[in-house]
Amino acid sequence: MTSLPSPAIDLSADEARRIALRAQGFLGAPDRRSGVRGVLRHLGAVQLDTISVLARSHELIPYARLGAVGRDSVEAAYWTETHAFEYWSHAACILPIEEWPHFAFRRRAYRTRPHWHHDLPSGAYDQVIKQLRAEGPLTATELGGAKNKGEWWDWSESKIAVERALMYGEVVCTERRSWKRVYDLAERAVPAPLLHDDLDDAECLRRLVRLAGEALGVGTRADIADYHRLKGEQFDAVVAESGLVPVTVRGWDKPAWADPKALETTPRGRHRTTLLSPFDSLIWERARTERIFGFTHRLEAYVPKPKRIHGYFAMPLLAGGRLLGRVDPAREGSTLVARQVSLDSPKAVAPMAQALREAASWVGCDAVRVERVDRPELTADLVRALA
Repeated sequence: MTSLPSPAIDLSADEARRIALRAQGFLGAPDRRSGVRGVLRHLGAVQLDTISVLARSHELIPYARLGAVGRDSVEAAYWTETHAFEYWSHAACILPIEEWPHFAFRRRAYRTRPHWHHDLPSGAYDQVIKQLRAEGPLTATELGGAKNKGEWWDWSESKIAVERALMYGEVVCTERRSWKRVYDLAERAVPAPLLHDDLDDAECLRRLVRLAGEALGVGTRADIADYHRLKGEQFDAVVAESGLVPVTVRGWDKPAWADPKALETTPRGRHRTTLLSPFDSLIWERARTERIFGFTHRLEAYVPKPKRIHGYFAMPLLAGGRLLGRVDPAREGSTLVARQVSLDSPKAVAPMAQALREAASWVGCDAVRVERVDRPELTADLVRALA
């Protein structure tokens, strides 16, 4: 690793927190004119996940920043007019279509990587490409079936082939239909000026490091590299030319970098009060969330039920620029059920009630029922606040 320049800018932990909140769209007036597409361009990546409780995570991301945007309009904003594509970034993510060229480094890496888990018979890959060319956008089911009736990863030949073509960049996922990927040929789905792998790895990495730094506002090497799942050495190779500037953050035990534009003005404005998806880029990295907010959060959906502490899909409560608690929600008809509510203090009662009411209204519920509060003495106060 090359020697780092001495940071000329010293930030307090509180300043870093506010910079991060503004960069992620939670401090200041929301950009409603740019809408969902603006949120996607600003964040650079919106993570997808199969879990749907209140709504799917890619719907919760713009909701948390913009308020009660129409759920149908969220899907339309992502997937119409070749505005976005799905690819492997932090995980499976929706990405702005203009970033297609900057993932050339990953497509190249996939093309040269051995495929340990799935063998593909001769001709199967070409057959999928031929079928897509003849019939247009198709799901794996329409291509011949997604599975072989075995375990989760027991994919059919056509599913293996189309997923490999997706990784290579010959095929693009252009939307989700009933949560199934819809595949099309990249030559049709990606605008011609963007359809190339001309950028070398260094240029791709510089762009993605810069984008991650802008989306985070300020972050450590691990924070910024993790945003698009880059390796630490990839970050090291390009950070000096990325445009990010080294800073010191008091209380952080590792070097940090910041978006220079984020340092030009003091973050001010109204804080959002909202519930966050566990897959929200504000909190998707646990070590960063603990460092910035002093808040430990773990998705417990894959933890055995008896070992869960906060619930299946506990959503942190953001209010006043702090994480003040969490709720594990469910829906029963037109009622939003707060199966388990965790509150850090009595001051969290009012914002939790506000966030629950707003979320209920957004998903079409007209009532909220509280089942359990980790601090039983606050239950009556929360129920009154919800009335």
